[in-house]
Amino acid sequence: MTIAERGYANSLTGRRPAVSADRLIGELVPPPRFAHARFDTYIPDPAEPSQSAARDLLAERARAWSARSGSGNGKSGIRGLLRRSGSAGSEGRGVYLDGGYGVGKTHLLASLWHETEGPKVYGTFVEYTNLVGALGFGPTVAHLATQRLVCIDEFELDDPGDTVLVSTLLTRLAEAGVQLAATSNTLPDQLGEGRFAAADFLREIQGLAARFTAVRIEGQDYRRRDGATAPDPLSDAAIHGYAGLEGSGRFVDDFDALVTHLSTLHPSRYGALLDGVDSLGLLGMRPIEDQNAALRFVVFVDRLYDRSVPVLASGVAADRLFRPELLGGGYRKKYLRAVSRLISLTKAGAALVVQG
Repeated sequence: MTIAERGYANSLTGRRPAVSADRLIGELVPPPRFAHARFDTYIPDPAEPSQSAARDLLAERARAWSARSGSGNGKSGIRGLLRRSGSAGSEGRGVYLDGGYGVGKTHLLASLWHETEGPKVYGTFVEYTNLVGALGFGPTVAHLATQRLVCIDEFELDDPGDTVLVSTLLTRLAEAGVQLAATSNTLPDQLGEGRFAAADFLREIQGLAARFTAVRIEGQDYRRRDGATAPDPLSDAAIHGYAGLEGSGRFVDDFDALVTHLSTLHPSRYGALLDGVDSLGLLGMRPIEDQNAALRFVVFVDRLYDRSVPVLASGVAADRLFRPELLGGGYRKKYLRAVSRLISLTKAGAALVVQG
């Protein structure tokens, strides 16, 4: 019997959302989880001074960029903070937040967006490439060039073919005077490391790196500071029981069927796939073997996390989702970030069952 035939739960596999260019543009704002992120709500780890230093630097940049009227006003306040980068003109470059997953880079980037006045956009790397696909390169540049600030979360180059596109886009925006800010788990001159080694690719990466002042944020994953591990998987019966309670936003899917369904949708549609979803039950979660399927699921987990959707999962625990051979490859940091986020979501899902 299929999920739909059980009659008490919605299923994501029955959805095929369409996403318009207007929606892509309209959603270039911080996701719901970070809608209220501010510098004063960021809680740095007292043992990691780089976290409070990064917060203070970005807060100063927000003030400087907000005060700027197009004539370069407001630069002096951040010049001293950035002098350690070794570039007298570093305040004119973008800010690149580098560090492990769970140190608060997205919170800080969203705070920068919220506290910088003027026209601005915020999106993940994949959302910007999707925008280029929907609008075309020229119109995308024309739209983004009208912004004071462009924030790029989860900056990563998974395909050498993206490098020319991104390098040209950022060059055009920088030439137009747009301020750039990005986050990644990888230093800008090491993007693609362990996956691509073509000379043309490496030249493009060096060009991208020159456009940013890298700010390193140290620390452990805040989601696991208490030493907590992935919760034990739930039973199918527990998931069915919760899904059967009153509430139209409770969705349930067979894990394998959902993984297959994701392969039929462009990742730009994953956010729309979750419209109206209050919780998601995943039956029979098991380790993903195929790398393409694994990378798609990483994007899907990011969209779940953005929307704070609790996940009720049976099968294996969240920290066993990706096989060791995948975790040992060039996408290791992506997978570990997804595991960290999924652990957080499955904890929230398990709590729902306990609450009844």
